[in-house]
Amino acid sequence: MNKLLTMYNKVVLLFFTLFTLFLHSQNDDSFKKIKIDGVAAVVGDFVILDSDIDKTLIDLQSQGVSTENLDRCNLLGKLMEDKLYAHHAEQDSLEVDNQQIQSYVDQSIEYFTSQLGSIEKVLEYYKRKDEQAFRQELFEINKVNQLAQLMQTTIIDEIEITPEEVKSFFDNIPRYDLPIFGAELEISQIIVKPEVSDDDKQKIIDRLESIKNDVVVNGSSFATKAILYSQDPGTRPMGGKLTLDRKRPRTVKEFRDVAYRLKQGQVSDPFETEFGWHILKIEKIRGQEIDIRHILLIPEVSNYALIEAKNKIDLIRKRIVDNELSFEEAAMSFSDEETTKNNGGVLINPTTGDTRFELTKIDPVLYNQIQRLKDNEISAPLLEEDRTGNKSYKLIKISNRFDEHVADYSKDFLKIKDLAMKEKQLGTIQKWMNEKIEETYISVNQDSRDCNFSNKWLKK
Repeated sequence: MNKLLTMYNKVVLLFFTLFTLFLHSQNDDSFKKIKIDGVAAVVGDFVILDSDIDKTLIDLQSQGVSTENLDRCNLLGKLMEDKLYAHHAEQDSLEVDNQQIQSYVDQSIEYFTSQLGSIEKVLEYYKRKDEQAFRQELFEINKVNQLAQLMQTTIIDEIEITPEEVKSFFDNIPRYDLPIFGAELEISQIIVKPEVSDDDKQKIIDRLESIKNDVVVNGSSFATKAILYSQDPGTRPMGGKLTLDRKRPRTVKEFRDVAYRLKQGQVSDPFETEFGWHILKIEKIRGQEIDIRHILLIPEVSNYALIEAKNKIDLIRKRIVDNELSFEEAAMSFSDEETTKNNGGVLINPTTGDTRFELTKIDPVLYNQIQRLKDNEISAPLLEEDRTGNKSYKLIKISNRFDEHVADYSKDFLKIKDLAMKEKQLGTIQKWMNEKIEETYISVNQDSRDCNFSNKWLKK
């Protein structure tokens, strides 16, 4: 099979070469009128045209990315890397969600149109004559990108690092080259959520049961129902679709427990999580991964319930200020946020997994809430609304502060471990790339063979 693919790619390259020579053989006047889109390189099953390099440059510039230090060689090298990943993703039968990609293309077209005013202006800006062809082009670009990302994830998925490896990594850093970690804060919070009445909960349950019945009994589309009714902005445009991975849990436990109990094709009864009420359908079970669709509905909160929540958090704050109980004790006894109450309200940094937040990288909303607070000062009650529309009151305080400092192994173990893991992952990816370059059919056009590539694309 690999020999057939190699022969096919050689034929493709030969065809483009002969076609270019044919055009050169025409008289000078006719040749000047033709813009030849030559082959820059072939990687596995993928052909990279000269125009692909131009499009990549334009795309980066349109996204506001500085291209001052990028030349065609850099861009070609990056495109070849992406194609190598994508080629082997297909060879390994890795799958991407075509529907999700199409949804992303739709969103991109919608965004471009909102920015430029009309689809005609979008096509004019990107120098495209046909909307359908433009959509297909965006689809192929995003498919290759997703295949490349999926292949990279697969390469490093099983990598682990031991404390001994972390220590060795740290000890091998010259003293003068140790990283400087910026000022950091530990932040604690108490959340009080308004109580939803039993009647309002029952209305949501009845609505979800009606939707389920329409799907199961009448054969209605779950995806269409999710687009029409779900209050989860992250999955609604994709018909409520998301993928659960047993090895990398990214949803709340109650949600996972329901999903893993169902068989393929089944629709759950309504169930509650901290985000609201859900029903979900199992689309496909793929080993450790499960493709599902879900619908989220959020009960309405009455003004009376909001007032009650405000009174409750005011009383909690007064008891802390009057030294009747500590912030940590109050969080464990009264906070409605399960993820923080058991550790005294201390927030976990979702990026690093520890309890510290670097000032220069802190979420802007959180920064605005704590920027005027002194150490151990309790904020006034803050009314918050999350992305799904749930409202709650919050107390917040800075429970610890760490000044800028040179990396210390014992104090900064998690950060050093993260750096060591990144180095190990990069080494694994580079080893994979070196091996795959050797075994994959790769051809680089003569015009680009003088490029100083970071990888050995020009095999001898």
